Amino acid sequence: MSRRWTLAASVALALTCAANGQAAIVERVVAVVGERPILLSDVRQRARPFLYRILATTPGAPRRAAHETEMFRELLNRMIDDRLEERAADQAHLGVTPDEVDRALENVAGQAKVTVGELMAEAHRQGLTEQDYRDEIRRQVLEGKLIQLRVRGRVHVTEQDALMSYDRWVRDYEAQPPVDVRIISMRIPPGATDAVIDAQVKLAEQIVARARGGESFCKLVKQYSASASTFHVGCGSTGPQPMDAFQVPIQDAIRGLKEGDTADPIRFGNAAILIAQLGKQPKPPPFEEVKDAMTERALGDAMERERKLWLQELRRGVYVDVRL
Repeated sequence: MSRRWTLAASVALALTCAANGQAAIVERVVAVVGERPILLSDVRQRARPFLYRILATTPGAPRRAAHETEMFRELLNRMIDDRLEERAADQAHLGVTPDEVDRALENVAGQAKVTVGELMAEAHRQGLTEQDYRDEIRRQVLEGKLIQLRVRGRVHVTEQDALMSYDRWVRDYEAQPPVDVRIISMRIPPGATDAVIDAQVKLAEQIVARARGGESFCKLVKQYSASASTFHVGCGSTGPQPMDAFQVPIQDAIRGLKEGDTADPIRFGNAAILIAQLGKQPKPPPFEEVKDAMTERALGDAMERERKLWLQELRRGVYVDVRL
């Protein structure tokens, strides 16, 4: 059990001043739940994988700063909910064993089709220790137990709910339809000379001309793509994806294309050249084909609504002071 703090003793903490005379780093309480504080350092520690993703996917310092501010607020609210759930679990005499954490890790790794070791290596790459990641999994398992105990009984899903979920899904689908993009990936060798790069660019232009002339894109993928895995998945396609799942240069290149159109070569500095063709655009399947999935979707939406109401009930019964 984490150390308990009284409210009076948790107003502020100071870390030891650095030996070289630099200014002291002052710890800050950013929220209090009951008598337990949440420190700024706690939030920063939990934020490491999210900061990693923002840095990797958000261009420009101003946009990154805005995303980081929003992320910290959302994460702090999540951490407050975690504390409320811990209190509820204590009252219900619920806990999570190390074996349950191990099984949950195996399930996560299985869904991602990686080993637990590979899963941990990725967590470490994003700034988490093994214990950090196990703690996160433990929180998720505990929340799952609480939801089954306190929330699941409130939710009843009918076929009408599934139909309503399907209608919303179709509207979302049509508003932002996924796109099927076929890609030929041509790598530029590290340290390539200007002559080699120019030759690759000219070859890419020739491939585009051949594709626009009606030559099989599947054949061109097999002949020229550096990504062997694409030979076996839809002629260079990884399947329909939301537009924002693609890198920005690819989005810019395919925006406005019609089915079967091929974009101009896309340069990624001196690392690669990509050739993209818009494949057949999928249409939403009829309800009967996705009825089970829509029922699960409706159940998930209802469970999330009831979870939020339950957390609001928990907040009303506990002193919560947010200071961020």
